[in-house]
Amino acid sequence: MNHESNLVAAIDIGTTKIVAIVGKKAEDGRLEMLGMEQVVSTGVKRGVVLNIDETVKSVQQAVTRIELKLNLKLSDVFVGIAGQHIKSLRNRGYRFIESGNDITQAEVDQLFDDNYKIPVEPGEKIMHVIPQDYIVDNEMGVKNPVGMSGRRLEGNYHIVLGRIASVKNIEKCIRRVGMKLNDLILEPLASSKSVLSDEEKEAGVVLVDIGGGTTDVAVLYDGIIRHTAVIPFGGNVVTSDIKEGCSVLSRHAEALKVQYGSAMGDLASEDTVVTIPGMEGWESKEISLKSLAYIIQARMEEIIDYVMYQIENSGFYDKVGAGIVLTGGGALLKDLPQLIKLRTGMDVRLGIPFKEVVANMPEMALKPMYSTSIGLLLSALEQPQMRIMEPSLFDDVEPIQQTETKKSTRNERNKSKKTGSDIRPGDLFGSLKRGIVNIFDERDVEM
Repeated sequence: MNHESNLVAAIDIGTTKIVAIVGKKAEDGRLEMLGMEQVVSTGVKRGVVLNIDETVKSVQQAVTRIELKLNLKLSDVFVGIAGQHIKSLRNRGYRFIESGNDITQAEVDQLFDDNYKIPVEPGEKIMHVIPQDYIVDNEMGVKNPVGMSGRRLEGNYHIVLGRIASVKNIEKCIRRVGMKLNDLILEPLASSKSVLSDEEKEAGVVLVDIGGGTTDVAVLYDGIIRHTAVIPFGGNVVTSDIKEGCSVLSRHAEALKVQYGSAMGDLASEDTVVTIPGMEGWESKEISLKSLAYIIQARMEEIIDYVMYQIENSGFYDKVGAGIVLTGGGALLKDLPQLIKLRTGMDVRLGIPFKEVVANMPEMALKPMYSTSIGLLLSALEQPQMRIMEPSLFDDVEPIQQTETKKSTRNERNKSKKTGSDIRPGDLFGSLKRGIVNIFDERDVEM
């Protein structure tokens, strides 16, 4: 992707899956998907890379597949970041304007840049700074102060923090595959671009992305992201509860959740049971669907309570007019929207990537589990100017491929990335075809 400036690639490194996706900017300005490949994720727990070698192997497999599918060579990518180390805070900054002068864009930018200089805890790094609104003298709620007259300019900002070690581990994985990391994008921010409408963002909405290892929360109001959080619980915790509660293997617990699981025990059939074959020398086990549902409901209620805490902590609980949009693989759990509505009193809908923002998107990509992946490409097309990566963090890291990784400077990172290759027509999404899940199949089906 070194020859066409409008070609971008992204990698979604999740707890249960790693997705490599490539797209480009269409003539009408929308994102045009070219290909997407998915492999099982190993080495990642709760959104954090814990085993470099295993994660590199999975990323390499996904990248190799999409390179062969599209007949191109990836050189630089955008990557999503989440994990329990992510946290956020609010900050207010101010600047004095020279008497008689109007507020300029340079002064607004300088006020924005000042947020990167605030003190943070050792080992943490400022990843995103999101402007909320401005105050010019005593005039509050100003969205764009450029051109206004005033002597004091104040700005309210939402700041996202991440752990430096986690950032470096992700970059190390990308470098060892022989690519350069363009930017790290907070996954809830990415998901919001692919599943939320402008009307929802304006009215007030909560995005809840339930992945395998984490649940990401983003609160938006008046078109602006007001609060973000990452809850260290996801679909894998539900699977673990089923494994312990029903005394079955992990693969059987995952299949039980996907095929027969329900988030509401009262709605499950009391007379229906599922027979799980026992290990060699052991008898088979019968699992009641009602008991299974109550196990799932208990854990999901805990996750929902964490989500409600974040909504209340955001200060916008009373302004969420559009309710909750549920996305991610965990959103496919049966009866989960009903449970959330019952528990929170808010309207709930299932969020899938919009066809309107992506050209030529195949039907198999219209699933909640791909909201973050597609959102990463949409974020990449915006070419954010603020980078979080310091130049040459890992000069000692040897890439697996025989690809020379050049040092980056701050100016080079702010330039447009040159991308591209020759694209061959064909079935770009053949590998995404969904197979029939068998409860006794050896291959796990992740939610």
